[in-house]
Amino acid sequence: QVQLVESGGGLVQAGGSLRLSCAASGRTSTINIMGWYRQAPGKQRELVASISSRAWTNYADSVRGRFTISRDSAKNTVSLQMDSLKPEDTAAYYCNVRNYAGENSWGQGTQVTVSS
Repeated sequence: QVQLVESGGGLVQAGGSLRLSCAASGRTSTINIMGWYRQAPGKQRELVASISSRAWTNYADSVRGRFTISRDSAKNTVSLQMDSLKPEDTAAYYCNVRNYAGENSWGQGTQVTVSS
């Protein structure tokens, strides 16, 4: 099992930037994909960005070009740099890792609020 601890998030004005970080511990050798999801009130949780063990990245259309995901496999961390933030980016953001067996682990979530 993998444990995840998130940091970052907070309140920012539209057009501003925030950086989220997530540190994994436990069975980190089994980690394949690391990523970030978000969930706004009344909406389903959605993928924001992910990065594989080979550094292949995937972004939601709504954040492509504004957000950048990065990974330090040696330190078992994943970060999400969020630029040009919009009010519609407001949500709880969750760190996620998936192992080679397809099992998911989740962080506790961190709130991002973008004011207009």
